[in-house]
Amino acid sequence: MKYISTDKAPAAIGPYSQGIIVNGVAYFSGQIPVDPATGDVPGDTIEVQAEQSCKNVGALLEEAGTSFEKVFKTTCFLADMADFAAFNAVYEKYFVSKPARSCVAAKALPKGVLCEIEAVAVVE
Repeated sequence: MKYISTDKAPAAIGPYSQGIIVNGVAYFSGQIPVDPATGDVPGDTIEVQAEQSCKNVGALLEEAGTSFEKVFKTTCFLADMADFAAFNAVYEKYFVSKPARSCVAAKALPKGVLCEIEAVAVVE
């Protein structure tokens, strides 16, 4: 196993890793919309927060030596399913390979954020 860690995405704040590569597959922890430079949650709209979550996923993908095009599975958590369409409008700009996906509503997310994105990607 190879552990993935970068200061360009929010640090793990518990007993977990930002990501792990096993047998050519990278598994990333869910990324909430926290600006890694400040530790703050940007904005209060799903669009702004989804954008930051995607950027955080991108930083981990880069650190692992892979890309959005190599993501084959995501799990997305929304605080409110009413945000589904607006979330998708941001998500589709990044996840251009159209990975398999689950998207569920969560009663609450860390720091009261509106979304969280978890990804699994091929590393070559």
